[in-house]
Parts: sequence; structure tokens; C-alpha cells
Amino acid sequence: MTKIGIIREHKIPPDKRVPLSPEQCLEAMKKFDDLEIVVQPSPVRCFSDADFENAGVKLQNDLSDCDILLGVKEVPIDKLIPEKTYLFFSHTIKKQIYNRPLLRAILEKKIRLIDYEAITDETGKRLIAFGYYAGVVGAHNALWTFGKRSEKFVLPRLQDCHDYAEAVDFYKKTKFPNLKIVLTGGGRVASGAVKTLTDMGIRQVSPQDFLEKNYRKPVFTQLHASDYARRKDGQPFEKNDFYKNGAAFESAFLPFANRADIFINGIFYDGLAPAFFTFEEMAQPDFKIQVIADVTCDIGSSSSVPCTIRASKIDDPIFGFDPKSRTEIPAFSKQGIDVMAVDNLPSELPRDASVFFGKQLIQNVLPELLKGRTSGAVVRGMVAENGKLTPLFQYLADFVG
Repeated sequence: MTKIGIIREHKIPPDKRVPLSPEQCLEAMKKFDDLEIVVQPSPVRCFSDADFENAGVKLQNDLSDCDILLGVKEVPIDKLIPEKTYLFFSHTIKKQIYNRPLLRAILEKKIRLIDYEAITDETGKRLIAFGYYAGVVGAHNALWTFGKRSEKFVLPRLQDCHDYAEAVDFYKKTKFPNLKIVLTGGGRVASGAVKTLTDMGIRQVSPQDFLEKNYRKPVFTQLHASDYARRKDGQPFEKNDFYKNGAAFESAFLPFANRADIFINGIFYDGLAPAFFTFEEMAQPDFKIQVIADVTCDIGSSSSVPCTIRASKIDDPIFGFDPKSRTEIPAFSKQGIDVMAVDNLPSELPRDASVFFGKQLIQNVLPELLKGRTSGAVVRGMVAENGKLTPLFQYLADFVG
């Protein structure tokens, strides 16, 4: 019998998401023989303790008898149980300095850490992620921000909606002005953003038409790497070349920045490819973007969106940025560009996002996890075991010292 415990989320601000909904706990126990799932009580989850109890899932405060512990966000060091197997987003595998003590504690406590972000198939494709709902919420927040800035329409915050279906009802009642929206990316995040924009009744057009045609209704265009980057030497664009040799490319995004009112960024950025635009370009009169929803939320001087100088929070999602002084200013200032850079967007729709995540967990991860060490996906996702970094994560050795 394998016993899995769903841990209480302790991170501040609190995260309401869960790895499995009450119904999915039951589904998993029926699907996999000799599997028991228990849940640590929590006052902050989107599904209450009563929801789990009513579904027939046992509540249990002490999880020390569990073989595997499932969470969402980082586990506080003082809550880690030594020599257990944990699955959560550790935010350590990119050498995030703020979580170095966490990774050190995991090694000291001889914890087997499997990071959701590193669980992939043989081709490197991630098997589980919240990215789709990051895109859904990011696109909504982009329009919400423009509505607040322009005072031309009003949308609710998604965190105040029961679920996404309630938001769609608002979309049907809202008349959006003649907006031009540019979306970057072709993965999970972008597909979620496309869903939201389409549900809003906003028409998708080609990149070329976006630049060349005039529209009397709101439209958006979706850009892939070949649309917003080009080789510096004039050679033809090749996708593999771009991802391997990002420094050989320059941005071709400026014509879209000079045309769009809203920019939604949903790309994966490796730090080598060119930024979409520079501070100097942002300060030019032709730069038309008023709202930036940076779902990717890479921060720092080498980020793809230079004005993403910090992450924002769900309770205070917007900050203003003055391109001329290159400093943060109050949101919705006339001379500024409004930036939405919330780093845990799916938490605004915790019920929908949790169910979406749970489906992937049951289909893609639990079967591999229950195989044990014969699973390639588990091996690729395992950061630490028995007090040591695993072979794939030896590059973190200098990080943990």
C-alpha cells in the first residue's frame, strides 16, 4: 500500500490551490490499486475540509506515516519531514537565491525532492504545469487593467469570481472598445490567453494584418518567435537555431509595440534571446503600448520585458513604470505604462486551476510515480535524494555550497 498525503500550504500570502480536488482523490484511489490518499486540514484551500470529508477522503494532521507528500508551493523548512518523498514547485532549479536555504535543508534532511517543473517526457516536454491558467488569468488581468486605466469598461477581478464560467458571463455583457492586443508565445500560457481573449469576443488576426489593416472592433494577434525575432546577419529564421543561439538574434517586435494598446507576454525566455524592446524605445512617442501583462514574469536587467522590475501580488497586481526615468510610479499614471506581473496567476482561479492540474497529475504523473525508480519521468524530475543532488542536477552543487 502506498500512502499519499496532501500537505497544507503554508506560504504567505496563502495559496488556495491543491494538487487534487476531493473528487480526484477518489478517482485516483479507484484507478490505482493499493493507493491511499489523506489530506492535512487547511483553512485556506479553495476546497474546504468538509468538501474532502463529504467526498469520503480522510483528514489527517500528522502525515509522518505517508510515503509521498504532495503540495503546490514551497514547503517551509520547519515543516519538512525528514527522509520523505515530496512533490512541489521548489523554485530552486534555476538557482533562485531566495530558496537556497530550502534546498540546503532538503539535502540535510535527506528528502527525496521531485520538482513538478522538472517532470518531463523523453523529448523534454513537461508533463504537468499550471501554465494554461496563468495565461487565462493573465489575459483577463490585462483587459481589467486597461479598463481601470481608460475607464471605458469594467471587469471583475477573477479572484472574486467563483470560477471562470462566472467571468465568461461578464464578458458577454461587456462592450470592449477598439483595442489592439499583441500576444507572444505558442505554449500553454499562450493557449490559455487565446481562450480568454476569444471568450471575450475579441477577433484573432494574422501578424501581417495586425500591422497593415485598420479595424473598427477589438482584435489580437499571436506572435511566435519567427514573428518577433530575426537573425542579426540577415540569414533566414530557423526555430532550433533561435533556441540554441539566441544571442545571434535581434528583436523585430517594435512595429507591433507601435501599433498595440496591450501586450501580453507568454514566452519562455532563456536570457540569451533579445529583449522585445529597450528603455529608449519605450520612451519614444511612437511606442503605443499602455498595458503590459507579463505572464512570464522574468525579472531583472536581462529579462525579455525590461520594465518588469519586480513581481506584483494578487491583492495589488499593477504598478506603473515611467520609461523616461526608468522608475516605478503609481499605477494608472498618465505618463506611465501599467505593468501586471503577478507571479502566481493561477491562484486567482484556484478551483479551475486545481482541477486542471489534478487531471495531469492522475494521467501523467501518478502512474510514473507509482512505478518507483523505473520511471524515466521521475528520474528526470528528481532533484535530490539521500542527502545528495541527483546526476541531472549536479549543476546546483555550487549553488548549495
